[in-house]
Amino acid sequence: MPPRKPSPVGSHIPTGQGLGKSLAYAREIGARAVQVFVSNPRGWAPSAGDPVQDERFAGQCADESIPVYVHAPYLVNFGSPTEATLKRSVEAVEDAMRRGLAIGARGVVVHAGSAVAGAHRDDAMKQLRTHLLPLLDAAEPDGPKLLVEPTAGGGQALCATVDQLEPWFAELDAHEMLGVCLDTCHLFAAGHDLAAPGGAKKALDLLVKTVGRGRLGLVHANDSKDPLGSGRDRHAPIGEGQIGKDMFAELFRHPATRGVPVVVETPGDAASHKRDIDVLTSLRDA
Repeated sequence: MPPRKPSPVGSHIPTGQGLGKSLAYAREIGARAVQVFVSNPRGWAPSAGDPVQDERFAGQCADESIPVYVHAPYLVNFGSPTEATLKRSVEAVEDAMRRGLAIGARGVVVHAGSAVAGAHRDDAMKQLRTHLLPLLDAAEPDGPKLLVEPTAGGGQALCATVDQLEPWFAELDAHEMLGVCLDTCHLFAAGHDLAAPGGAKKALDLLVKTVGRGRLGLVHANDSKDPLGSGRDRHAPIGEGQIGKDMFAELFRHPATRGVPVVVETPGDAASHKRDIDVLTSLRDA
């Protein structure tokens, strides 16, 4: 077996004062992988960005071997029964993919979506093909992949548990530009018992069985404030929630995560984020 390639550990970093200053934050907390928003995460308005700043950011990250990921706005929902939301979702993902390409991102993270109360789930799933498949076909082969992130469950979620990735991928012909972002808090909230011994291995084995090897593009490492199966997406610092830190050591040992970047989205300030990165790095290297 070839030597294990360590997963770079990093964080979602703030971009409110520009990409240049966000990279300074990454250095301060010791992040070796970063995730950013390139527009308002809770709004629809796209951000043209600054081409000079985008190019500089991409160059600096490449020089420092820091993989970059973009998170699409939270409002994106390809399962919505509302035409205006579908149209804006397409535009938001197009914008995220364009900016992701400009800053050298490896992937654009998109929540799996929901059918919304009163809508028919089968119709919502078909909308993935209608609205998302053309975006995948138009993606630059050397640009960012689209990484679907299963949600914490509840309501009419189109994909929360790992096995639900199978129909999600099927609607998009398991497109070569499609990958997965797993959030540990989401998985736990959706019912995967990651806190139990072997729980992470079980979930990752199922992922490989469901979508195949090499589809995992990013891990969001977050502990959970709420208990197993809560359906609630409330993050806690690593080791301070219901999952506990032992699971993360198990996650790093699984072949599916070999070399896959891991970023925290935990609450707190720079000192807290640095602590989470240090804890995960020590678990990875143990």
